[in-house]
Amino acid sequence: MSRSKFEREVQEFRSLAEQHLQRGWVLVHADFPRARFLMTATQTIPPTVVVGVMLDYANYDAAPPSVTLVHPYTGTPFKFKEQPTPLNRSMPPKQMAHPAAAPGQDGANAQQQFVIQAQAQQPLMQAHSPEDVPFLCLAGVREYHEHPAHSGDLWELHRPAGAGRMVRLLDIISKYGTDTIKALKVELAPRVTFGFGAPPQ
Repeated sequence: MSRSKFEREVQEFRSLAEQHLQRGWVLVHADFPRARFLMTATQTIPPTVVVGVMLDYANYDAAPPSVTLVHPYTGTPFKFKEQPTPLNRSMPPKQMAHPAAAPGQDGANAQQQFVIQAQAQQPLMQAHSPEDVPFLCLAGVREYHEHPAHSGDLWELHRPAGAGRMVRLLDIISKYGTDTIKALKVELAPRVTFGFGAPPQ
């Protein structure tokens, strides 16, 4: 049963392969229960392969799929400190009172006059340490539902809406990862070395 559902997901992806390619999604291989993809930033010049994605559909859909960001060519999972994108999601701005007082006002009223809008970001890729393999903290992903912090958010509540569908998961990784890349930046780190003369005898 899991194999047939996996094959249905793969076939659905392949039926629109040309459209997915235009978004930078490339299916590298699909061999039950895993499918590996390359995710490309098509908007950069030149277009750039950013990350690989491994989806594991073992025991699907009794259980949700597992999602891992991997090296695009070797398939090795990235550690949290290595991942090329944290999949940042913007959160609602938070209002914070500015500590500076307005001219001509006492401190209590001044803090009410000066408000900072702080735009927060939340990475969808989470880990307990930089050395851990991060997981996609999102309903519909195995690691999310297995985490103790989400014990009340059951997979069964999200399964009917297609939360574990292949195209949906790739769309999220694209939206918060590769689609947000605007340009390539090359940083050249300066290196200082000594120029030695002839060594003494």
